[in-house]
Amino acid sequence: MAAPLVLPSRLFGPSAPSNRVTMGFIGTGRQAMAMNLPEFMAVPGVQVVAVCDVDSWRLGEAKKLVDGYYAKQTLSGIYSGCAAHRDFRELLARADVDAVMISTPDHWHAIMATAALRAGKDVSLEKPITRFIGEGRAIATLATKHERVFRVDSEFRSLERFHRAVELVRNGRIGRVHTIRSGSPVEEFPAESEAVTAPPPELDYDLWLGPAPSVPYIQKRVHAPRDLKSRPGWFRSRLFADGMLTNWGAHLNDIAQWGNGTERTGPVEVKATGRFHQGEVWNVLEQFDAWYRFANGVEMFYRMGEPHVRFEGDRGWIQVNYFKTAAHDFLEASSPAILQEQLGPGDLRFPLKSERADFIEAVKARGRTLEDPEIGQRTISICHLAYISIQRGGAKLQWDPATERFPDDEAANALLRGPAPRAPWSLA
Repeated sequence: MAAPLVLPSRLFGPSAPSNRVTMGFIGTGRQAMAMNLPEFMAVPGVQVVAVCDVDSWRLGEAKKLVDGYYAKQTLSGIYSGCAAHRDFRELLARADVDAVMISTPDHWHAIMATAALRAGKDVSLEKPITRFIGEGRAIATLATKHERVFRVDSEFRSLERFHRAVELVRNGRIGRVHTIRSGSPVEEFPAESEAVTAPPPELDYDLWLGPAPSVPYIQKRVHAPRDLKSRPGWFRSRLFADGMLTNWGAHLNDIAQWGNGTERTGPVEVKATGRFHQGEVWNVLEQFDAWYRFANGVEMFYRMGEPHVRFEGDRGWIQVNYFKTAAHDFLEASSPAILQEQLGPGDLRFPLKSERADFIEAVKARGRTLEDPEIGQRTISICHLAYISIQRGGAKLQWDPATERFPDDEAANALLRGPAPRAPWSLA
């Protein structure tokens, strides 16, 4: 008689192959190593199978981190199964990668995300997801076309204080909202050498530049060699990023849009002014002041200062701060009673979960994340609209969120897309 078939327990439960999500990580710098890689590996059912970076030292550090994490889970204490790639296209070609986390400099985000969607991968993309409004529409369109899961990798909806503030506002605890105020941190420009040198041997500088213009290597506008802790210089160069306007704006204005109930649309008017840093290498905005009006009558003010979001209604206000200081708590209100309000059975509620778990759960269920591509597009568009107004000399611009066009300003419409990427890179 045949013996009964005994299957190993690993074929069932959260670690079963059908429940496992295999991930590849593109970009293994400071953010990936400190946050993205460790936090995703800690989500049940996730296995990191490949990492990619154009800096071979960073790539080696990432592989060591992944292999070391899984080695601790083996009886032998040995694991070397994480693949390492220099070119992201090699990682996207892997059949064993279900999803990717993209943590590269901003100028690569849209190109890598669209390539990943076309390759059939689900995508978690670092904010800001784009540098131009047209790029975000391309991402949202492709995610729908290829039925891929997408999430903006921003943790603010997963922070209890922001979540609590939005639930109170959306449930009318401060009455009808008429004004929203948000603020980004102040950009810093520390003194660093602007000398042109040869790139460090571990860096494929031409591939690092990718779609950006070909410019000589200056460490100040790339990243410090063999350093995973300091803030990289590319954040402050308009060749590769747009500074605090989009870097923190992608976090804070998502909360503003969420609380306003406009996360799938946008304002109808914008006017912004700003001042660019006058450095030879660092030249992003060092100050900005933006105003918006929405179709529901709400006015929004977005300025550089302290990172916060404040909702003002006809019955009070709520302010949520990123930092707690001697002068400000994490969550404040015009009356302490507002913060003590309890939600009832008929009130609107939102899930509170980590951004990593949210993405992985959506990948497994083939569902929608809490910051899907449409929400991501509308949030980052808030920042881009201010930037376009600044480039148009502080002009007050009419905006049609349905068509994503300026009805009466073709010069502004010309700024919805950036310059043509350097060959052979494009969104196509």
